[in-house]
Amino acid sequence: MSTSETLEFELKELIIDALALEDVEPDHIESSAALFVEGLGLDSIDALELAMALEERYGVQIGDDPDTNREIFASVRNLATFVDENRAS
Repeated sequence: MSTSETLEFELKELIIDALALEDVEPDHIESSAALFVEGLGLDSIDALELAMALEERYGVQIGDDPDTNREIFASVRNLATFVDENRAS
C-alpha cells in the first residue's frame, strides 16, 4: 500500500470513528466519492466534527473560505492531499 493509500485508509477510519458511522467499513468508502450530499451523505455538522478530528490527529487547520473547504472535503482523496500538504511535522 502506498503512502497516499495508507493516509486515505487512515482518514476513512477517522471519518467512521469521529462521526460514529454505524455499519460502515473503510473499504466501503470510495476514495474519490463525494462525502457530502451524495456518497456518505454528510452535512455541515459532520464537517465541523471532522475538521476538529483532523486538527487533533494531524495538526491541520481548516480555514474559513467556504469554496476552499468545499474542495478540501469533496472526497477522501482531497482530504488526504490537504492533510499531506498541511500536517504538522
